[in-house]
Amino acid sequence: MADTTSTGSNISKRGFASMDPVRKREIASKGGRAAHQKGTAHEFTPDEARAAGRKGGETVSRNRDHMAHIGRRGGEAVSRDREHMANIGRKGGETVSRDRQHMATIGREGGESRRESGNNGSQPGEDRMDTDRKGGDQSRDQQQAPQAL
Repeated sequence: MADTTSTGSNISKRGFASMDPVRKREIASKGGRAAHQKGTAHEFTPDEARAAGRKGGETVSRNRDHMAHIGRRGGEAVSRDREHMANIGRKGGETVSRDRQHMATIGREGGESRRESGNNGSQPGEDRMDTDRKGGDQSRDQQQAPQAL
């Protein structure tokens, strides 16, 4: 009843092991339906299902390499969507700019870094003291437009 393969091992043509996966699934499905009809099939309560899910999640999350891989793939997928990323940045910028104290701090820090670098925020080759065109000794930042009364 056993056949011999080219490697010399015996293979039985009997039982589930020799069946194709589709046929195995059909038989298992029939068994599951029969158990439900008899009332002998196990059905999870919501609490049992929750506990089982939690247990599986805890087990998987212990594998830090696996979790890092999942996170990396998710981040890469999201960052490919340029419109989504632009919306995130826009939303964050709107939120931050509503905080006037924070914006004032950023402005002060920006001004301080320009003074430290010695160029007062000017572009290379640009003279911040523009007395020829504007008149007086005021820098462009200090000049104010005439106010309409």
